Formats: sequence, C-alpha cells, structure tokens
Amino acid sequence: MTTDDFLADCRARLAFDLLSNTWNAVVLWALREGPSRPGELRERIGGISSKVLTETLRRLQFNGLVTRHAHPGAPPHVEYELTALGRTLLAPIDAFGAWAFEHGDEVMAAQEAACTTPRPPLTG
Repeated sequence: MTTDDFLADCRARLAFDLLSNTWNAVVLWALREGPSRPGELRERIGGISSKVLTETLRRLQFNGLVTRHAHPGAPPHVEYELTALGRTLLAPIDAFGAWAFEHGDEVMAAQEAACTTPRPPLTG
C-alpha cells in the first residue's frame, strides 16, 4: 500500500466507507446465518429503528452486499440475504469485533482519561 492508496477515488476508501457506518457492519453480521425478515433483524440487533434499518438495508443492497426477496402471499413479506460479495465482509467484521473485545477496555479508558483531563486554555 502506498500513500496514494487513500485518495478519494481509491478502493480502500470505499471499503472503509462501507464499514464506517455502524449499522452496515451490524446488519451484515446479523444476516450471516441466512435470510431474515426486517422484524427478525430488529429483534436480533436491538436498538435500531425501523427507519434506520430500512435505510441501512437499502444502502447495503445498493452496494451489492444484500439482496431483497419479496414473497407474495397472505400476508406478503420480504426477506434480506447476504450476497456472495456481502459474505466476503464477514471475516473483516469478525476481526474488528475480536480487536474490540481485546482492546475495548483500553479505548474506553483513554476516552475517560481524555474527558477528565483539563484542557489548556485557548490563546489567540
């Protein structure tokens, strides 16, 4: 990787953008075991509104990571499923999760220290 690898139009930035949205990774991870209805996803995830889930699923579908299957019938329903491309992100998401599990306490301690350390006065 060179210093040019993070320019606005580079693929590395595209990947970071996909994973920088908290809900993208969470929804992808929630879909890892197979197709799910939106209500099932909301229960599995917790703390996500219907609107935000819908926006996230649309964004993931736009990026080719999730497919939407409409099932006619009584009542009609939809299910979402990871695409083959979406499945390729499960290993990186798992790695980030493992890192957070191992280092999360250190990050929270640094945040707490930053909040309790007085800042020097601004001079102009």
